[in-house]
Amino acid sequence: MMLMCHGVPAEYTCSFLPKFSIYIETKYEDNCGDSENIFHSDKILGDHEVSFLDIAFDEIPERYYRSLEDPRFFSSAKTGRGPLREGWRQHTRPIMCSYKLVSVKFEVWGLQTRVEQFVHKVIRDILLIGHRQAFTWVDEWCGMTMEEVRRYERETQEATNELIGLVAPTISVSEVEQPTATHSAPASAPSTPLSDEAPDFLAPPKTRPRKKSAPETLTLPALRERAGAE
Repeated sequence: MMLMCHGVPAEYTCSFLPKFSIYIETKYEDNCGDSENIFHSDKILGDHEVSFLDIAFDEIPERYYRSLEDPRFFSSAKTGRGPLREGWRQHTRPIMCSYKLVSVKFEVWGLQTRVEQFVHKVIRDILLIGHRQAFTWVDEWCGMTMEEVRRYERETQEATNELIGLVAPTISVSEVEQPTATHSAPASAPSTPLSDEAPDFLAPPKTRPRKKSAPETLTLPALRERAGAE
């Protein structure tokens, strides 16, 4: 699961791929995504691509679709928000936009472009699905105290480990200092159409079934029900 950084830049590295890294910076503003040059960062270099994500009407991979997490049909009992209709970004108030600066580096000759494009595509899907869930799960987290949020995080982590098993950590996440220089574009964002297919060396072996990386649903009510049964 991708960590949401809440305004703090983070860099992801992988121990067995020393030339591979992902840099993500997040900023939030009270608008519908019309702020230009919001990131004053030396990570913005060279060609780049600006992608607008619409949590209601952008397509997601079919295997991740759940009708209960579709903002076009969801209506919040606590807040009265939703469902989201065509043009919701222009007429919905209040509204907040999450800006993400994503830079991917895979400095291996012959594989760099394809791998970086694939990772950008995967991150886009993760961000789109995650923000759809943040909206449609609002009745679960709205009104939580910070202590309740932290407890929910621990319970979710424990439940996830039970379902998929513990795996030795190979990915590290580190906070990085806020860059100050101003440039125009991220160095490694793709300037060509993204590929939906993973490079061969990232694909799972064909001789064994693919293992699910996460349970289909881990919501607060399910965790409470599990705790009550125990």
